[in-house]
Amino acid sequence: MRRKLIALGIGLGLVGATAIATPAQADVIASVPLHGTGSAAQQTATFWLADGGANLRNATPYSVQTSVSVTAPATTPVPDGKPGNTAPLIPPDGQDPTTSGKVFFVGGDGQPHWCTGTALQSQYRNLVATAGHCVLDIEDAAPAQSRVVFVPGYADGTAPKGLYVAKQAFVHYEFSLYDDLERDYAFMTVYNGVVAGSAGVLSDTGRLGDNAGGQGFAWNQPADSSIRVFGYPAGPHPDGTLPYTGEHLHQSIGAASWMAAPELSTEYLVGVESPFTGEGSLGSAWLLRYDADSKLGYLNGVTMSVSDTDADNRYDTGVSPYFDSEAATVFKAAAASWSGRLV
Repeated sequence: MRRKLIALGIGLGLVGATAIATPAQADVIASVPLHGTGSAAQQTATFWLADGGANLRNATPYSVQTSVSVTAPATTPVPDGKPGNTAPLIPPDGQDPTTSGKVFFVGGDGQPHWCTGTALQSQYRNLVATAGHCVLDIEDAAPAQSRVVFVPGYADGTAPKGLYVAKQAFVHYEFSLYDDLERDYAFMTVYNGVVAGSAGVLSDTGRLGDNAGGQGFAWNQPADSSIRVFGYPAGPHPDGTLPYTGEHLHQSIGAASWMAAPELSTEYLVGVESPFTGEGSLGSAWLLRYDADSKLGYLNGVTMSVSDTDADNRYDTGVSPYFDSEAATVFKAAAASWSGRLV
């Protein structure tokens, strides 16, 4: 087995011969430890917050699997169950949600990098969604990236809602074992947030959901939906233009549709019209039924790559795994997992 993981679940039965799912009774959930002890988690928090957050500012956007060529699938996929969703979480203090942020980590190259992440509703208000390969290193035999944290509301090197060290990642079993990019999503539980005082001493800022709110989660939804994408794009287009810096959150709105990526051997993906470049926007939130007043909606995808579909040397499409019943199974397991305080 290539990765150290714990299988936690059993697959759901298929509905119809062309349903998007692994074989009936196959393992679905894998749990990957990120910071299993409080002392390791504290060291990670100090690593990112030391010297006024120098490592946060110096991190570069992750550049693994940022672009892909896509086509229409050979057959129209059939969801593996009925549509479902869980409601979003409004911050208890009535403030506007700040659910988007950056997932920082040290990659297999030993350098600090970042992707985009999103706070989700969960039982313990401690859950973050991002692309799976922003958590598990698909280019290395290591089970996961190291020093993984989430910073909601990140802008210009600041952590306005605190820094949240990841405790555990929940992914699809086939992604953890085979790097199956049709399952390229991850749900991370995080410890309570922390900030560093003038002497570098960490103090507790509370649970992620209490501070930032949380988006809802939706699965088995129509693929041809209107989607709002939130992320921190930073890399160039193929023509060399660099419209984004990655320092601020951006959003786009577009229509989604079924896609396939033959070069990745993936038949059932979803694409959405979006001008985001790949570097930095990996893990960007795809929000269904987004309400601009409440700033909340339902996570229905995460950017795993981008594509230039009209060959004009500018990216025009974000690409995500389809969130089916098995994605919901992984989400629900993560959403019921406790993490607790860091200090």
